[in-house]
Amino acid sequence: MNTPTTRAPWIKALAWLVAAGALVLAVLAACSGPRIDRSLSTPDQRSRVKYLILHYTVTDTPQSIRIFTHKAGVEASIHYLLSDDPRPVIYGIVDESRAAYQAGGDSGWKGDRNLNNMSIGIEIVNAGWNDGPKGRSWAPYRDKQIDTLIPLVKDIMARHHIAPEHVLGHADIAPQRKQDPGALFPWQRLAAEGIVPWPDPDIAARKRIEYAADLPDLLWFQRRLAALGYVVPQDGQASQETRNVLAAFQTHYRPARIDGEPDAETAALLDSPMRVRAAAGKD
Repeated sequence: MNTPTTRAPWIKALAWLVAAGALVLAVLAACSGPRIDRSLSTPDQRSRVKYLILHYTVTDTPQSIRIFTHKAGVEASIHYLLSDDPRPVIYGIVDESRAAYQAGGDSGWKGDRNLNNMSIGIEIVNAGWNDGPKGRSWAPYRDKQIDTLIPLVKDIMARHHIAPEHVLGHADIAPQRKQDPGALFPWQRLAAEGIVPWPDPDIAARKRIEYAADLPDLLWFQRRLAALGYVVPQDGQASQETRNVLAAFQTHYRPARIDGEPDAETAALLDSPMRVRAAAGKD
């Protein structure tokens, strides 16, 4: 038979455990916030994401990982990092529901500014460019990188209903300070997959002949660039700012010659309808 003196320590211990459990439950309830019934919904909604921005890292995979996980002392963030391994790996670093500081505050397309808050970014491991005795050279992309990139892009576009004209390079949205994903990024391959629009080649070929004989003035180029989406001055002046935007357009659509100069071929591309092709393998 237990006596009162032998029961007392057990009773005290049990009381302590009950009190501690109640405290833990109270803390968990406070941390979890209010109970919300999520059973209701409405079709009248859309994703906050409007753009998909493509970048290159200008460094290798290990250093890119260190940078984008803040282990290299550099403040930068990205939603996805695509490695250059023989079998490329897609690293998901920032959740799509959150903003990553990848587009930059000084970014814009059409009437939108500060695209960090409305875009998803993909960094592709690539060395970028180097200036040498023979001019600027660009690092090529691995075929398997692009094979891996295309399904990722299509998946993001489908889930967020991103329009093809809103899949852009960093240079497109920030032409005064960026060049990525560079002259060797295969935009035409993405166009063949129905991911991005591309100027009609037949119309561009005819218009190139016309513009070779009669080139429009610089204000015409500025207006055409702005209609496409680029943030560019509308003053008809041959400023470095306008040259940078022309160079960004040429990098995207005419990478064989990137000089920032208004010429007949650039005019023809700007004045040709942008077509979105059916995805490869579809009618």
